[in-house]
Amino acid sequence: MKIVTSEQMKTIEARSEAAGVSTDALMENAGLAVATVVREHIEQAIGRKFTGQSVLVLVGPGNNGGDGLVAARHLFQWFAQPTVYLIRPKQDSDSRLDEVRGLPIPIVESVNDAELSQLRAVLNDAQMVIDALLGTGSNRPIEGTMKAVLDEVRREKANRPEMLVLAVDIPSGVNADTGVVDEAAVTADVTAALGYPKVGEFTSPGAEMCGLLETVDIGIPDGLDEDVQLELMTQEWAKGLLPQRPSSAHKGTFGRALIVAGSRRYVGAAYLASRAASRAGAGLVTLALPEGIQNAVASNIVEPTYIPLPESSPGTMEAEAASLVLDELPQYSALLVGCGVGLETPTRLAIQRILFESKTMDKPTVVDADGLNILSAVRDWPKRFTQKAILTPHAGEMARLLGRKDRIESHERITVSTRSARAWNKVVVLKGAYTVIARPDGVALMSPFANPGLASAGTGDVLAGIIAGLLSQGISLENAAALGVFLHGLAGEYVREELGDTGMIASDLLPALPKTIKALRNG
Repeated sequence: MKIVTSEQMKTIEARSEAAGVSTDALMENAGLAVATVVREHIEQAIGRKFTGQSVLVLVGPGNNGGDGLVAARHLFQWFAQPTVYLIRPKQDSDSRLDEVRGLPIPIVESVNDAELSQLRAVLNDAQMVIDALLGTGSNRPIEGTMKAVLDEVRREKANRPEMLVLAVDIPSGVNADTGVVDEAAVTADVTAALGYPKVGEFTSPGAEMCGLLETVDIGIPDGLDEDVQLELMTQEWAKGLLPQRPSSAHKGTFGRALIVAGSRRYVGAAYLASRAASRAGAGLVTLALPEGIQNAVASNIVEPTYIPLPESSPGTMEAEAASLVLDELPQYSALLVGCGVGLETPTRLAIQRILFESKTMDKPTVVDADGLNILSAVRDWPKRFTQKAILTPHAGEMARLLGRKDRIESHERITVSTRSARAWNKVVVLKGAYTVIARPDGVALMSPFANPGLASAGTGDVLAGIIAGLLSQGISLENAAALGVFLHGLAGEYVREELGDTGMIASDLLPALPKTIKALRNG
């Protein structure tokens, strides 16, 4: 599913008009779709058919308001009790308003409600408020009557949390491109994105304003979005990428992953990454780690084989450890470097040599955590690290890779990751809420998951291990990165459903992974 900017949405609508599906037809379809979502959520909330339920429709001056008027008409026909509140007087030629006026639907105009007393009276009885004030094309500050109306909605929501708020396309006051939020904006319980989800709905802080995001079909013809290069990952898409598991398989069928990880301070990183690679389906996982921590890791995970690395000090690999890794690498189908290796000088030298010399072996490679920090400290590292690889930075690591001292803001994530992937010829996984996976060809994918439970130590090691496990099974770098992110996020949702997001730890994801893959495979 494509994710669009406001300008891209305008272009698609214009193409739709040229293809014979008019803006009026799209608006009619949108209003019907919104009304359907309203009905479903009210019925779910009250546990019965929504006949007689009061719905307040806040109607703005543009097309978003037109969608709200169409929705009001359908809700009335389905025996709800909608009230339309007009923020500004509509033109006499407005056919949708005329159709509503032709029905016994109460219409309140803000110009005749100076004290907002009529608004408050309707709000007091409403089961749901439909925010159809501003759409994706409005970026001006919300002021005057509109701000006062939204303030009233916010107060009523605080007093009656059971009152639902549904935003048409995007909550009024949320920038569809940057996710910037006007102080007057009201958090929606549900957002019905029309045709396509918008970039701002996956960008903080706007993402937090949308509640449950439902993308609804408004009748846009197929094939009008081929130039949109940002896509939302879906379960059906992910299912199609899962590696096959033939019954005649042996461990060699599913590849061999070599993981260079761990140090005295970060023993757990080696455990989490290797366990995750196994849980993702790798046939054999080998851990190359400082020999002084091997017993600590092996006492908790017995499946991997090991390459004990010589140490410069207890728990710290020495520079010559690179030779052992490079000698063994030809036997493996994927390489992961960096989880918890530390930043001591001998380790830096070892990791740099592994990364820069392994290109002659052409092994699919994942670089994570300290591996990224070691890489970023090398001047002109993109010129030296030329093989195709997956980089998995969080925002801080991404800034260091770019040589930036300032932080990467939420609204920059897509642009920064896509430009960097192209410039470096790497797959870039920019981690965080709604992780972005950017490919060298300019295409980017976005994770649908934002889970605070994953904001804990070690979850990045699990993700890196999952990706390495998928790579070992022969999946392309682009697909392994994206599928790994999806499985990681879906496993997080599985754990959140079972345990909640407070106290979720990285190792909780490990037993959830096979269950997640099974559920995804079974549809």
